[in-house]
Amino acid sequence: MPTSRKSLSAAAIGLLGAALLVTAPGAANAAPGASACMLGSSNVGPRSCVMRAVNLPPVMTLGDGVCAGILSANGTAFDGPLWRYESTPGKTHSVKLRLAQGFSPLGEWAPTILACNTTAVIDWKNFRTGKSGTVKKFVRATNNGNHPAETYVSTGSGRVRLTVHTTRPSVPVSTVVVVP
Repeated sequence: MPTSRKSLSAAAIGLLGAALLVTAPGAANAAPGASACMLGSSNVGPRSCVMRAVNLPPVMTLGDGVCAGILSANGTAFDGPLWRYESTPGKTHSVKLRLAQGFSPLGEWAPTILACNTTAVIDWKNFRTGKSGTVKKFVRATNNGNHPAETYVSTGSGRVRLTVHTTRPSVPVSTVVVVP
């Protein structure tokens, strides 16, 4: 096997390992050096220290003006409480979503295309409690994969359906996640 193929194989294995490390379950924003279940300084009750990845397909949308766009939403369902340095310290049994506009066909440092200012709408329904709600978040065209907008959806624990669309004409997408 030529040296260049060996280097390519080693790089591919390294990337696969890094991807597995990133997607592995863990504690929600644990304090550095803290135990896996030390999610904050408060103890608000029993918690499983479980996080679940939330990934939705892209939302095709029209943005402000005459602009076709793609809105991506992914994040983490967690039991909490979040550490004191989070934007919402102490939050429990919620979903943290990262909202990004457009995509870059040539990688993260290339220009982003299909990005428009728009307002994301996240509708949710908790099947265990029967509660539901809506969260809105303005997402700028500059909120790309490197600098996403973040929002929290306080769903409570249980099986939850999330539906993401925009205030402009769009094709909504849904997923179901179990919030610990």
